[in-house]
Amino acid sequence: MDGMDRCSANYLPLTPITFLERSAAVYGDRISLVYGRVQYTWRETLLRCTRLASALVRMGIARGDVVAALAPNIPAMYELHFAVPMAGAVLCSLNVRHDAAMVSTLLSHSEAKIIVVDYQFEHIVTGAIKAMSERREKIPLVVIINEYDQPPSHIDREGSASGYLEFERLLESGKLDFKIRRPKDELDPIALNYTSGTTSRPKGVIYSHRGAYLNALSAVLLNDMCSLPVYLWVVPMFHCNGWSLTWGVAAQSGTNICQRNASAKEIFDNISLHKVTHMGGAPTVLNMIINAPTSEQKPLPGKVTMMTGGAPPPSHVLFKMRAMGFLIVHAYGLTETYGPATVCSWKPEWDSLPQDKQAKLSSRQGLQHVGLEEVDIKDPVTMESAPADGKTIGEVMVRGNTVMSGYLKDLKATREAFNGGWFRSGDLGVRHPDGYIELKDRSKDIIISGGENISSIEVESVLFSHPSVLEAAVVGRPDDHWGETPCAFVKLKDGCSASEEDIIKFCREHLPHYMAPRSVVFKDLPKTSTGKTQKFILKEEAKAMGSLPKQTSKL
Repeated sequence: MDGMDRCSANYLPLTPITFLERSAAVYGDRISLVYGRVQYTWRETLLRCTRLASALVRMGIARGDVVAALAPNIPAMYELHFAVPMAGAVLCSLNVRHDAAMVSTLLSHSEAKIIVVDYQFEHIVTGAIKAMSERREKIPLVVIINEYDQPPSHIDREGSASGYLEFERLLESGKLDFKIRRPKDELDPIALNYTSGTTSRPKGVIYSHRGAYLNALSAVLLNDMCSLPVYLWVVPMFHCNGWSLTWGVAAQSGTNICQRNASAKEIFDNISLHKVTHMGGAPTVLNMIINAPTSEQKPLPGKVTMMTGGAPPPSHVLFKMRAMGFLIVHAYGLTETYGPATVCSWKPEWDSLPQDKQAKLSSRQGLQHVGLEEVDIKDPVTMESAPADGKTIGEVMVRGNTVMSGYLKDLKATREAFNGGWFRSGDLGVRHPDGYIELKDRSKDIIISGGENISSIEVESVLFSHPSVLEAAVVGRPDDHWGETPCAFVKLKDGCSASEEDIIKFCREHLPHYMAPRSVVFKDLPKTSTGKTQKFILKEEAKAMGSLPKQTSKL
């Protein structure tokens, strides 16, 4: 229309950085972060993030550079979610369960200039740096986060050309008058998150400032998160940037309760001590809570809203969580959708239904949240929508402003994922008559264990490298604690022998422990006429085996 003028008065790139600035301005004296005896206010958090951003720039970080992080849910990890983008850089949060080989692969692929690592995982990074040195690759600078009750010190270790810097000392070297590097375009990258991938072909998912801003607000809304929430960090911040709530809690000026480890006792203690209002966790965490010893359980001080996802939660677990006083929000999403993409929104008419029916309805994946344009179940070939009959299986597809920008250095994979104008999730599901979707299976045979994606192909490649193994296939076996654990079906070479213990030990030596099979079955593998392994038969067999005994299902 005549008279419109797009300018800086009415258009600025969306960025979650503004959430931090607003909280510091409005609730500057309110507690932002709690970690044991350590506390910071929102004003202090903004100052610390500004200093850290300044220090990163003084170390040579330029716009678009990658800064990696390998740390648990501690204040430094939270601060990096703002300080890195404030330096114009891209945060790459790495899974703390990765081994040195995987970390070295991801550091190489991302071309990270700096890696900030918690002291607990320093040996992993040291091993990764050694591997990169042997490959004669450019080595990132290493910054160590000491425990917060330890005095800051300069760390200079053998094997590091420039020495390892200490996080607090680095932060203190920054300037408070630093001019924040805001995105020039809201589609500029803010984060890089790796999918489960394989070491040979990691998939780095690129997030934009715009997508992070919108999904953070969407996550706030789907969690019914009002102003000044108290959020307990159980979901790892490295998982899709804490399911977008690293930024979302700042938008609502909440208090972040950090904890290094997430045991049932710590969860109950923190909920009671800090009057937690919101938290999140994979179904594994829900299972841990409902099965906690009575001596560790404490009555909830008030309503605690808990978002869950990562795997369909069993209905009996949802029932028990509700009985304990938790309000469960069931979301579904992927790394490629910034974490939560759909939510099983509760309908008032469900209140009068029997409890088991309520639990079954709420264990579905629901529909798109407010920030996503559309979710559908489609035939992946014809792109026709599946009928809403609860039976016809198709691929879950989504589109909207909270879908990734693409895969780093892999335009071919990006275009394949976006083929047809939708993001193809690789998950299979149905649409029910009320419109809600429900997952039925996962294509590509991804195993979800404790909220972690495990590629069966990667595990199989290790099994095939065992000198006694002729054929192998890996599927998920039900596990009462982890949801699923890898189960290997193995055919040995003629004249060779190996025990279940031998195979498991071999895998644990070549894979992160959580990816190694917990059970091994020796047998001929069922095949199609073209020689392909019929995994659906093996899945049924593994399902019939039931859960491993508790003592053998530890990670």
